[in-house]
Amino acid sequence: MDKGKDYEVKDVKLAEQGGLNIGYAEMRMPIMANIRKRFEKELPFKGLTIGLALHITKETAVLVRTLRAGGAKVALASCNPLSTQDDVAAALAKDGFAVYGHKGEGKEDYYRYIEAVIATKPDITIDDGCDLVTAMHTKHKDLLPKMIGGCEETTTGVIRLRAMEKDNVLKYPMIAVNDNKTKHCLDNYYGTGQSTIDGLLRAANTLIAGKNFVVGGYGDCGKGVALRARGMGANVIVTEVDAFRAMQARLDGYMVMPMAEAAKIGDIFVTVTGDKHVITSDHVKSMQAGAILANAGHFDNEVDVEGMNAKWKRRTIRPQLEEYDVDGKPIYLCGEGRLVNLAAAEGHPPEVMATSFAGQSLACEYLVKMRGKLPAKVLKLPDEIDDHIARLQLEAMGVRKDTLTKEQDKYLHSWQEGT
Repeated sequence: MDKGKDYEVKDVKLAEQGGLNIGYAEMRMPIMANIRKRFEKELPFKGLTIGLALHITKETAVLVRTLRAGGAKVALASCNPLSTQDDVAAALAKDGFAVYGHKGEGKEDYYRYIEAVIATKPDITIDDGCDLVTAMHTKHKDLLPKMIGGCEETTTGVIRLRAMEKDNVLKYPMIAVNDNKTKHCLDNYYGTGQSTIDGLLRAANTLIAGKNFVVGGYGDCGKGVALRARGMGANVIVTEVDAFRAMQARLDGYMVMPMAEAAKIGDIFVTVTGDKHVITSDHVKSMQAGAILANAGHFDNEVDVEGMNAKWKRRTIRPQLEEYDVDGKPIYLCGEGRLVNLAAAEGHPPEVMATSFAGQSLACEYLVKMRGKLPAKVLKLPDEIDDHIARLQLEAMGVRKDTLTKEQDKYLHSWQEGT
């Protein structure tokens, strides 16, 4: 482990490769370059510190460079023990960023790195999963009065934030960037769908065609995973607790059944719900020999890995693939039950993260502009900012769209004209 005054990374000698990967991501994220150029002129974050707990990837590096271009002091910790790209972390450290994380870090290091970010006394937080915000609210209440606000990247984190708001413990405004159209309709659907399959294949190198592919959860992420699995020839089975989503999955052409039934016939399982113990050890016990398990939800408790470890012996047979001896049957788990798209692959492609991180960048700017005027609640970014991100991405893609005529616009905003 290499340590400096303001960083702790795996190996700083990986910085050159990390720089190449960051450059590749930047080339595929032109809307971030557009935002950065404006930030360099306007310096919206001058004199402010932004603390982040995100996956340390090449795409995240583009975000932190954009925030620094806007005048911010930036401190970054990993938000998952297996998602850090060590070469990227090294490049950021060499570039003068406060960065803390390495792939395979233990729980002690994980929370120590979050504490290192909090030690910079951030004015704004950017979180992926709500661990940074939770630590601020439980261990560092003295810092809460100075907070301008924060942003949350993922569904799981937004669920936790809404629970905090309900319990009246949330003390500063949080923008649910996850709820942007340009985030959940793109990142969750297109990004998770593709990158989950990518991680599953890198870990298990299995044929998907002809297999019974069980998707636990049919939210935006589950829809994306199911669609990609079907596109590769799988027989997709969806499990759900929500009546409308279960109905939607069936009307989309998938089989729908409880997990207890799906466990007996599934070949590949992917959980993507934001809840815990979607697959229990009892489910695992009823699975067929050779079944493969993976999780695409934020935390590693969607599959009851702790229960599996307590009951059955395991061995690592490939990078990010463990084999469990379940009463004489081999059952396989990808990426220790953590986010398979980041544990075993590289996460979402740059083109997808461009819109998500544009949302983070502009949400931070919005928080600064609205300083002292927003309630300590979970808030949605204004639609006009979300639409601006979509227009930037269309421009980057070279796509033109129609515009309303004056007559059409008037018609949509009036009630008098009818049959």
